[in-house]
Amino acid sequence: MKLLLQLAIKNLIGAGLRTWLNVIVLSFSFVIIIWHKGILDGWDRQAKNETAKWETGRGQFWQKSYDPYDAFSLTEAHAKIPSSLDTVLLNGNLVPILITQGTIYPGGRIQSILIKGIDSNQKILKIPAALFLKSSDEIPVLIGRRMATDNELKEGDIITLRWRDVHGTFDAGDMKVIAIFDTEVPTVDMGQIWIPLDQLQKMMGMPGEATILVCKNKESGSLYPAGWKFKSSEVLLKSITDLIKMKSVAGIVLYIILLSLAMLAIFDTQILSIFRRQKEIGTYIALGMTRYQVVGLFTIEGSLNSVLACILAAIYGIPLLAWQASRGLSMPGGSKGFGLAVADKIYPAYSIGLVLITIILIMITTIIVSYLPSRKIAKMKPTEALRGKLQ
Repeated sequence: MKLLLQLAIKNLIGAGLRTWLNVIVLSFSFVIIIWHKGILDGWDRQAKNETAKWETGRGQFWQKSYDPYDAFSLTEAHAKIPSSLDTVLLNGNLVPILITQGTIYPGGRIQSILIKGIDSNQKILKIPAALFLKSSDEIPVLIGRRMATDNELKEGDIITLRWRDVHGTFDAGDMKVIAIFDTEVPTVDMGQIWIPLDQLQKMMGMPGEATILVCKNKESGSLYPAGWKFKSSEVLLKSITDLIKMKSVAGIVLYIILLSLAMLAIFDTQILSIFRRQKEIGTYIALGMTRYQVVGLFTIEGSLNSVLACILAAIYGIPLLAWQASRGLSMPGGSKGFGLAVADKIYPAYSIGLVLITIILIMITTIIVSYLPSRKIAKMKPTEALRGKLQ
């Protein structure tokens, strides 16, 4: 085996430019596959972390009638916060949020929105609710940057807000935008405003009621209060997981194209080598090597392309990917309107597992592609191979 390896290395180096062209193309496949998968893993990690910090927490209790995709359910999606959760609430491990529909009139236009009430003292979500404590306005409001941009609102603006209370009576009042916050999570920003929970409960005639309860830790999900259903982080973040899976499947097409180009080059090289080196093959067999040893020699030669490609990819790929991971990938401004958490920059996440899986995948593929054309050697007769003729 050692002799075959030494001979394969000598033959591979002797092939010169043909070898290095294969190695360069294959190294591109290494780097691009790792880079692309790292981008998706980084986006997945960032999106889930930010969504948990701004919206989902470590899970949520939903009032049994609440459906975030059915606006008509909001009229019934509220209930008294169960007394069994009083201790958890006092410890700051749950934050209640009351959600209802409303209308604002920015610049003489009509804009339907969601009104969300949140406890001013909460510390679970990154919503800057503590700013309510510094305001003396009748209806102080927090809005996100997207909401402010879409409706041409700015800090200090006073806008008419209309809502319908629990008895079906419409009421209206002036709200004041006390602050505009920046977030990567559009589902706490677009088409909605945030006001103090006790203020919204008073406006709606729903004292002590809420629509959802956000958990600080997973252990809170084991409480199971009557009339409420628990949604784990995995369920709440499913839309992000599904999107990343879809993008990963689309990425497989790119991987197949890259690998196909590299493998086609190696396959052609193997065919050409067998055709041009018939006398050499015959000499090996005449000197005592078995046909399968010669097949092994050519398979090793082809497989070494992936080893050299791995070394070359490490030489320029490690500093390139490290630089990308530190600088991040800037996202276009339009990506913020996708409805999912997309940061201004996505920082790739490269793991040892990702690198090892990519190396193993490419090496196994290279071995198979190198072996397939080499099988023809087993059918050659030494006398005809020495004369340079295939059987």
